[in-house]
Amino acid sequence: MKIIGPCTELLTMAGLSTHGAIEDAQLELLSNAGVVVDKEMITDVGPYDTVRKKWKDAELEEIEDHLVLIPGLIDAHTHSCYAGSRANDFARRIAGMTYQEIAQAGGGIWQTVQATRKASVNELNQLTEDRIRQKLASGITTLEIKSGYGLSLESEIKILECIKAVAATSTIDIVSTCLAAHLLPGDFKGNKNQYLSFIRNELLPVIKEKRLSNRVDIFIEREAFHPVEAGKFLRQAKSMDFDLVVHADQFSVGGSEVAAACKALSADHLEVSTRREIQCLIKANVICTALPGASIGLGCSFAPARMILDEGGCLVIASDHNPGSAPHGDLLTLAAIIATYEKLRTAEVFAAMTFRAALALNMTDRGRIIPGFKADFIGFKTKDFRDILYNQGNLRPYYVWKNGVKVLPDGNLK
Repeated sequence: MKIIGPCTELLTMAGLSTHGAIEDAQLELLSNAGVVVDKEMITDVGPYDTVRKKWKDAELEEIEDHLVLIPGLIDAHTHSCYAGSRANDFARRIAGMTYQEIAQAGGGIWQTVQATRKASVNELNQLTEDRIRQKLASGITTLEIKSGYGLSLESEIKILECIKAVAATSTIDIVSTCLAAHLLPGDFKGNKNQYLSFIRNELLPVIKEKRLSNRVDIFIEREAFHPVEAGKFLRQAKSMDFDLVVHADQFSVGGSEVAAACKALSADHLEVSTRREIQCLIKANVICTALPGASIGLGCSFAPARMILDEGGCLVIASDHNPGSAPHGDLLTLAAIIATYEKLRTAEVFAAMTFRAALALNMTDRGRIIPGFKADFIGFKTKDFRDILYNQGNLRPYYVWKNGVKVLPDGNLK
């Protein structure tokens, strides 16, 4: 058992609702505070002098700097396991080509699929490990990674096995998601329904047997999969005990209705969602995940985050880190940017990257600095917690604790 502190300010995120708008005045902000950690979990939080007197035999991990402590960030939607670059896509896009035109010209997702298929297992593992280290250095302590750049039995398994192998040695907790239903592969001999049947009948049973993932995602869009065929696929995946998530309403509506009908855990993207789609998701208790990285990368609108909160929804902000539409990948920067466009309060942004993001991964044991939660938190060298978003990503975490162990700046960073 040990006491970490004193912290100039400690943002607990205690007592905040999982749904709806949050006023900044609702934030519990402790001054000159300490955290008591035992066996990877938080045991107590409070004024530093008080916890020291209460836990006299605890080891002290003293902080000499001015420090603001907040929960570790949770990035609930990424595609961080891939090979190759899509710099050519970006050049075409800023020259005026659309996402769909680039795909038709041989770029897009299929280009990354080909590069990822060619990559050796060792190469793919190393690339993924490097990206995870960058995530941890940016304050991410729990990370979701999707497959979807394999689109064949062999290659999808290769990606998911890579994610599993990297997760086994990583400091970060990693959640894998099967996104084999990302696109109809260019080399698949059959139509979209036949490809979804292949995933359901041949791929998902192997994933279940090897315990590679318990989550299934699908991209519902004109160039990907139609809402009707997607709904059938998701219902079948749910009958196999997979949690469901959906790429919905990125370029056209329809995906959110499928997510609501199938009781998906979350609907992600939502850039073109209207009030009707948002209300449909909220009524079905589907989490709404905004992906500002894709909006910036594609030069399109942001998900209606303010509307989601005002309608009573659970808003999550994730990076969508991927080689095509969202190569930036830095959650804190992207969250600060969408906050300025969607007029999100500081409390709402932090909630969307911590305990609400945990719910998008079906987790309820992290994202707050309160007793009984995992001891995942990050520290910034500042006196004022508002500096974190104000600096729009330029103020980086100086300290990172994972399971109560300091992994930055002095720990073993993996």
